[in-house]
Amino acid sequence: MDPKRFHDLDTPERILLGPGPSEMPARVLQAMAMPVIGHLDPAFLQIMDDVQELLRFVFQTKNRLTIPVSGTGSAGMEAALSNLIEPGDRVLIGIIGYFGERMFNMAGRYGATVDRIDAPWGQVLDVDAVKKQLAQHKYKLLAVVHGETSSGAQQPHIKELAAAAHEAGALFVLDTVASLGGVPVEVDKWDVDAAFSGSQKAISASPGLAPLTFGPRAEKALADRKVGVGNWYLSLDEVHKYWGKERTYHHTAPIQLNYAMREALRIVAEEGLETRFARHQQNAEDLWKGVEDLDMEMLVAREHRLPTVTAVKVPPTASHDHVKNHLLADYGIEVGAGLGPLKGQIWRIGLMGHSSRREYVTLVLAAIREILEKAK
Repeated sequence: MDPKRFHDLDTPERILLGPGPSEMPARVLQAMAMPVIGHLDPAFLQIMDDVQELLRFVFQTKNRLTIPVSGTGSAGMEAALSNLIEPGDRVLIGIIGYFGERMFNMAGRYGATVDRIDAPWGQVLDVDAVKKQLAQHKYKLLAVVHGETSSGAQQPHIKELAAAAHEAGALFVLDTVASLGGVPVEVDKWDVDAAFSGSQKAISASPGLAPLTFGPRAEKALADRKVGVGNWYLSLDEVHKYWGKERTYHHTAPIQLNYAMREALRIVAEEGLETRFARHQQNAEDLWKGVEDLDMEMLVAREHRLPTVTAVKVPPTASHDHVKNHLLADYGIEVGAGLGPLKGQIWRIGLMGHSSRREYVTLVLAAIREILEKAK
């Protein structure tokens, strides 16, 4: 092998306005350049403590078991489900898009009987319908997606859904991958038993960590398991010993990713949650108005739109791929394509974390306008 045939790494600069990852602030990039130290080094243990404290702040929880799982948001999903589901359990998954479907698929792999309650992509679950379904069987848990990345829909009435699950004797699990750090997520106030997220969206850290929090009911369910967790790597019985007082070795933590998580969360805390949420909401509303001014439509009704990801319907006069490809080639702007039944029908524009900026709203709208006019 001739090593000279591999040129120096020279990745293109992009403006990341897709459904993730979002852009990382310079401070986060600088944090990743800090020296590697051991995963049991006292200095790293302090960083771990900082990350846990900051995650509790962002999740708005006092939960003891609040950690970043080593893996992407899907690892957080896997950790939540694998630790709570035992063979023979019956679980209910609320599905409003692609990632509800993923939870449905994942839950069945741990030996559960999995029921589903669906809403069309772009719409949200009806609380009364969920209550009716919960009354049909004895469920171990109800899991729903807060912000559905595939459609740009935000599930409302989370507190009511959690209460309905608890009244039926079930745990409540919430996917906050596309919402944490960009819209209010109040784990304790809503009485959520388990929630998970991803580092690379509204938090604007590097992909590769999945914030996770387990409340008292979820911890009890974990402690009362009759069989071991079916996933060794994500078993919280063992993982939490490393993040808890024991500091028992489990696996080598991704050191640089935790540096990035700490710095990104510190930026969230400095901005303040309310200010951060208001910024995301205002930029989303500016985008929505601009889309309407271009005579295009959004997929989701205004009252259910997710500020971090907007699904824009491709107009009949436009080509989905033509616009998406020219945004990338001519302007360096990345937006997302539609998934599943929405393939080719929508563009997904992400305004998350460091990518939620007024100048980016102006830029992407101007670029789309110019591409559409040239295509006439």
